[in-house]
Amino acid sequence: MAISQENSRPDPEEIKELLQDDRGPSAQPQTSSPGRNLDFLYDIPLQISVEVGRSKILLRDLLQMGEGYVLELDKVAGEPLDLYVNSKLIARGEAVMVGDKFGIRLTDVVSTADRLENLG
Repeated sequence: MAISQENSRPDPEEIKELLQDDRGPSAQPQTSSPGRNLDFLYDIPLQISVEVGRSKILLRDLLQMGEGYVLELDKVAGEPLDLYVNSKLIARGEAVMVGDKFGIRLTDVVSTADRLENLG
């Protein structure tokens, strides 16, 4: 894989080529084609976060926060939550209950082309 000297990131064109595999997501990687086997990537840990909303506050307000304090966010109730993987927006969805825990049902996934464009 070609690595750019200035930022040590893979070339976006090479990433596109690797992701445009016409075998489909359930196909097993070919071992006869060196450089196309991406199995080693499957165990890389990723940080996933779901954002309900954002707000800017003054330090004075932060110091006054206590139990029961209500912080107004920039999103309207019912608006989709944002799903980030390693701080990059990947999808949007709605909150769901999975047993006694929260989950997110994806309703809109960012296209592969848009995700690749936002890598740098």
